[in-house]
Amino acid sequence: MTEAKTVPTGVPVDEFIDGVEPASKREDARALLEVFERVTGQPATMWGPSIIGFGQYHYTYDSGHSGTSMRSGFSPRKARHSLYFMGRYVDEATGKKVDRLLDTLGKHKTGASCVYVNKLADIDLAVLEEIIALCWDAMNRVYPD
Repeated sequence: MTEAKTVPTGVPVDEFIDGVEPASKREDARALLEVFERVTGQPATMWGPSIIGFGQYHYTYDSGHSGTSMRSGFSPRKARHSLYFMGRYVDEATGKKVDRLLDTLGKHKTGASCVYVNKLADIDLAVLEEIIALCWDAMNRVYPD
């Protein structure tokens, strides 16, 4: 079985953010860091080379594959920010609530496991906070410590 590539690295989050380009993405990353830390109550950790994660959980698939991943997080990519809301996928009721909130979030796109945002000015940060909180609570219910 292959080893997971997205694991905690020990790289300081502030050091990573200082290298984010362009400057507008760097400022957005600092704002996202503040929001995620405040809502989750957890310190940020670098997961892999470019994902800023909060908390962690252990999972085991029906196939027997298991691993550890972050409970929530984001990656400040050059083109757009990737926001990881794991609770949206582990609890159907939470997923439905999040999908309704996404209708009011502002300009974004969704992918298989992410929500993509070009810049924070395009979205309602209060709605973002609500989504983070809902997903965080779902992860804590489904994967208690």
